[in-house]
Amino acid sequence: METINDITQDFGTLYYPKSALVFYETKGQIKDVYVEHFDIDKNGNPINAHPLTVREAKALTKALRIENEIDKAFLKSSGILPTNILYINPSSEKGTVIWYTKAQQKKLFFVDALEISNGEACVPPMVWKATKNTLNIFALMSERRPNDKTKLYHAPFFNVYEDGKVCMGTVSIDIKKSASVEEFIHAWEDYFFNSYFSHSLCENVTKTNIESLWKDLVDTAKPFPKSILKENDKTLKNLL
Repeated sequence: METINDITQDFGTLYYPKSALVFYETKGQIKDVYVEHFDIDKNGNPINAHPLTVREAKALTKALRIENEIDKAFLKSSGILPTNILYINPSSEKGTVIWYTKAQQKKLFFVDALEISNGEACVPPMVWKATKNTLNIFALMSERRPNDKTKLYHAPFFNVYEDGKVCMGTVSIDIKKSASVEEFIHAWEDYFFNSYFSHSLCENVTKTNIESLWKDLVDTAKPFPKSILKENDKTLKNLL
């Protein structure tokens, strides 16, 4: 018998129409505006038309103010700015963060077809560049904080294009409009490391076979062999 999993907790918040506003304007040189408020019934039909009341206008003003405050909160630090942040553009539309991480042990997941066991392995120092919807990653040769002249290397992972862009597959990306820079970074690192690596998107991403590389590293304490990293034509300045 097939097991049925309850996935309702994975659904996003649903919004339902509650009311509507219609703005009327007179013709001629002197403009006069009249606003009519409609309630929306359970079938989505406008009902109960009436002039916009002061109470309803105040509720609308409050909602717009809260929305504006949420936009302004995007990519703000929740405290002292983390030292691994290299660049921030806090725009609500084009928000971008560039940060780096040192070599670390991470739990990695692979699809069965790769015949690589899921498990912990050491990953190299990395540079990350993310927007609300996209992620690019690169490897570093050094643990030191990179500067604009630091050379970048191809990230030695599956699911990564030659230009560093990560294919997230079926992963549902949901970055909150009010996310602090710390929440933003944490979310993207979780999305990347908790998804399944499935296939190589460019040839010769490392100086050795990438499948053999991870088979040799998973569930060991071996440090990542940075000597196998391949340099690309980018420096950190190219990401700014």
